[in-house]
Amino acid sequence: MNNLVAIVGRPNVGKSTLFNRLTQSRQAIVTDISGTTRDRLYGKVTWNGLEFSLVDTGGWVVNSDDVFEEEINKQVKIAIEEADIILLAVDVMNGLTDLDLTAAQLLRRSGKPVVIVANKADNHNIGHQASEFYSLGLGDPYPVSSINGLGTGDLLDYIVSKLSREKEEEVFEDIPKLAVVGRPNAGKSSLINSLLDEERHIVTDVAGTTRDSIHTRYTKFGMDFYLIDTAGIRKKGKVNEDLEYFSVIRSIRVIEEADVCILMLDATRGIESQDLNIFSLIQKNKKGLVVFVNKWDTVEEKSTAAIKMFENTIRHRLAPFTDFPILFGSATTKQRILKLMDVAKEVYQNRKIHISTSKLNDALLPIIESTPPPSNKGKFIKVKYITQLRETQSPSFVFFCNLPQYIKEPYKRFIENRMRELWNFSGTPINIFFREK
Repeated sequence: MNNLVAIVGRPNVGKSTLFNRLTQSRQAIVTDISGTTRDRLYGKVTWNGLEFSLVDTGGWVVNSDDVFEEEINKQVKIAIEEADIILLAVDVMNGLTDLDLTAAQLLRRSGKPVVIVANKADNHNIGHQASEFYSLGLGDPYPVSSINGLGTGDLLDYIVSKLSREKEEEVFEDIPKLAVVGRPNAGKSSLINSLLDEERHIVTDVAGTTRDSIHTRYTKFGMDFYLIDTAGIRKKGKVNEDLEYFSVIRSIRVIEEADVCILMLDATRGIESQDLNIFSLIQKNKKGLVVFVNKWDTVEEKSTAAIKMFENTIRHRLAPFTDFPILFGSATTKQRILKLMDVAKEVYQNRKIHISTSKLNDALLPIIESTPPPSNKGKFIKVKYITQLRETQSPSFVFFCNLPQYIKEPYKRFIENRMRELWNFSGTPINIFFREK
């Protein structure tokens, strides 16, 4: 079950600091992918054996430093729609404000589980002041200090006690799960409808494993896969659909459940910051990627040079990960949408590639020998052998060597590029680990 917890609250109560403090419990496992500066908005937290996704809604708000009641209302409404639990962050030092009262009023009506996080309680004396937040009518406030971590253990214990512990029912056979993601008006609904509309009777809707995902089995033209769709994509949500951060938060569950994500771009608008946000979520979850440039039929300049230029721009903006297929077509005229499904299926197969240890060593050891990792403090790094880990979500390789701590990111990228030249990993992220033998 994908549990989603959202942080809401007025500006300057320390939402981002709280977010950083809570997601830190995963930082040993999550590697920062260079090229994404949006990591502070979405992360995973593991506590007492339970994992949940955490979203800092304030981070998605444009001009979030401006104290706009309307902006906070939007954040709260989005959290109410999308999250399983909502953390209302308030500031113990400043006490109760009108904006806190407004947010609490909306949250009380929602019926969703809400936790009041009384932040900036940097010592126990200040913590006692949190009692004034009982007047919000949302239960016990949890005094915490995001700066020094005071009280965060109790808060996490409480959150985890409220989350669903059901194990996901594996009703789905081992067939690809494809998700169509992208910002509003990029043509997600048109693509899904174009795929499903022709012969509806072949399609069966299976209720999703989470509250708001629909798995639709697609078995036409010799294909067999699940299309994952949020329930709100086909019917307009209660919240105004054009809110940037809303569509990003809405994508989280869909991306987490998919094997391969089809990122829809609008040919008339190019690649925008919101597309990068969604790409960042796909990468963070190590999912396969196919980029589909939609509305290509409306573009006047369709020459090979124009396509090449568009492709280069996309790869440049999404760097350092550039090895993924890009297709140009139109969801409404159905141009290249079957080709798109074929390519998505290929990316799914690429995620399952297994390379034997002997092949890996025969191909890569000579490359490493001729271009070894740079020596560090006069010490030379020797790679002894390489093997692929089994049962991993995306292809993962371990390089056993004498001084793994001296291997830097650029060298890992060099190795990854050589591997992509030798084997077809198009569209799938690969993990490279250096370990001591």
